[in-house]
Amino acid sequence: MACFIAPVAEAAAVSVIAKKVKKNEGETNVKIPFSRKVKWLSNMLWGGSALLAFEHIWHGEVVPFFPFLTAVQTQTGAFEMLKEIATTGVTMGLIVTAVWGGMLAVVHQFEKFAVNDGLKTAKWGENK
Repeated sequence: MACFIAPVAEAAAVSVIAKKVKKNEGETNVKIPFSRKVKWLSNMLWGGSALLAFEHIWHGEVVPFFPFLTAVQTQTGAFEMLKEIATTGVTMGLIVTAVWGGMLAVVHQFEKFAVNDGLKTAKWGENK
């Protein structure tokens, strides 16, 4: 019904955090800046939320007139909608964030390899 609302709220918060991190970030030559990594999470959340919203519009659960969510028209529907947001929506946001965490772990390994490879190359060049 409205499970996309939780990831939208998370995406909005992450977008604000990404802007603040970018503003306070220094220059780096080797590693990917953390602000770019946070932007990945923001993009994943916004994209997933857009797809979910489209799916809900397609099924007639979101309409272009007030109250916009058809579940809000009855008290029982509103309760079920809030329950869905709290369970399904939050779970989807957490799963997307966990996938992003996995991406960061993989990228960290690549960054570590790049730094170590760069040091080996520098040492090799010195021995010439």
